[in-house]
Amino acid sequence: MKNAMQRVTLALLLTLALSGCALQNPAPRVAVYDFGPGPLNSTAPTPGKPLPTLLLEILEAPAALDNTAVLYRLAYADSQQVRPYALARWTMTPSQLLRQHFRQQLGQQRALLNPGDSTGPNAAKPLLLQIELEEFSQLFESADKSTGLLRLRATLTRPGTKGGQWLAQRSLTVQHKASTADAAGGVQALAAATEAAAQELDQWLREFER
Repeated sequence: MKNAMQRVTLALLLTLALSGCALQNPAPRVAVYDFGPGPLNSTAPTPGKPLPTLLLEILEAPAALDNTAVLYRLAYADSQQVRPYALARWTMTPSQLLRQHFRQQLGQQRALLNPGDSTGPNAAKPLLLQIELEEFSQLFESADKSTGLLRLRATLTRPGTKGGQWLAQRSLTVQHKASTADAAGGVQALAAATEAAAQELDQWLREFER
């Protein structure tokens, strides 16, 4: 009986000790990121002839980017291996984040439609912008030096009754230096690279919208 009581007491003490350790050392929390709240003030359209309506397709992306992981590569070790941060993720997939940001930026100066939206019977058919996301990761050149790397391909067509008219295609590769060699620095760098890509796309589109 005495031995049984001792075993129960030891088990209780062990449980309390483990509970104390758990309280003192809580499990690390996963950091969740996006590109920020977006523009806080509405932007007035540039005076002049309005730009044509644009139809922005849902972005296509490879399987490696079809999730919420924040990815990085070690160019100095094995650049072909894509690694996810264990304690960081996006609020949505990269293709969804980019489409949301491109809509915010490109829609400041032109009307934007989603796939399936209808226009008036006498309205001109909108130009169609298709974007394929090819790379979206933090690239480490060394253990303490990295950049946010974004690569995509944009195709612009004019829809028609015979399959549409191909207008142009543009490949973009944008890199932005990360301020810190961690997930937070990579996220900030990728957000900046996305903003730069949106500006490049805007200028490129204007060549065909005049």
